[in-house]
Amino acid sequence: MLQVARLAPNLLREATERVDDFLRNQINPDGGFRDRAGHSDLYYTVFGLEGLIALRQEPPYWRVRPYLEQFGDGDGLDLVHLACLVRCWAALPSGSLSPAIARRLAERLDAFRAGDGGYGPNPGSPAGTVYHGFLVLGACQDLGVPVPDAKGLATSVRALQLDSGGFSGRPGLSAPSTPNTAAALTLLRQLGSPALPGGSDWLLGQACPDGGFRAGEGTPVPDLLSTATALHALAGMQVSFEHLKEPTLDFLDTLWTSRGAFYGNWTDDVADCEYTWYALLALGHLSL
Repeated sequence: MLQVARLAPNLLREATERVDDFLRNQINPDGGFRDRAGHSDLYYTVFGLEGLIALRQEPPYWRVRPYLEQFGDGDGLDLVHLACLVRCWAALPSGSLSPAIARRLAERLDAFRAGDGGYGPNPGSPAGTVYHGFLVLGACQDLGVPVPDAKGLATSVRALQLDSGGFSGRPGLSAPSTPNTAAALTLLRQLGSPALPGGSDWLLGQACPDGGFRAGEGTPVPDLLSTATALHALAGMQVSFEHLKEPTLDFLDTLWTSRGAFYGNWTDDVADCEYTWYALLALGHLSL
């Protein structure tokens, strides 16, 4: 994702500096990036760091490192923030994370393995979710270690594909969503375990005529998360979306703010690191 997002300045041009300013202004005195309430959060710190890197700028590592060090080996963190801690360390210069802490982080990640071979929000979950499996795969890649049971993870995620071709986020849900389908298709492709046919067609079916992708069937308006993740998944499968580029660029333009950031959708009124990062990812794919 980061490699593609680094192409965003090709379309941002002179606006790149404004996005850079916005992201740097999201750093709190403790070195963490702000969430929507203004508090430092590992989740938003991932997007802040990678957003600056995508702009081909060097983040202020010296400010961020003390913030990350306070979390130690991730004891007490939920799986989302544990994976974010790993991703943040991966964004820092090589060698920043000690091998001992890296080993402990990998052990803590594996504690969230579910009964079906996937990964869930809590240790001992009976079944995994697409989102948590996707996070663990990325964290293992960041740590440079293999997923302990790649076959089990793939089996867990494949079980969530519905007859429509889309994926639900967890067992028991009957409706697919764009972010979950995009994450599942990307995860399975990286594991070398392709999904059943129909996933890319379902994703393309969520494209809105006036630009952007909606979160799922019946959702009235598109959003930035669905748009960026759908484009990324389609590109990874080498599925053309050339006919969607111009309207999608128009959609992104409607979410641009004078502050150098992007809103998540048309009803949003708070700009943050997360959606600005997803805009960079989408712009990167649209620049190709």
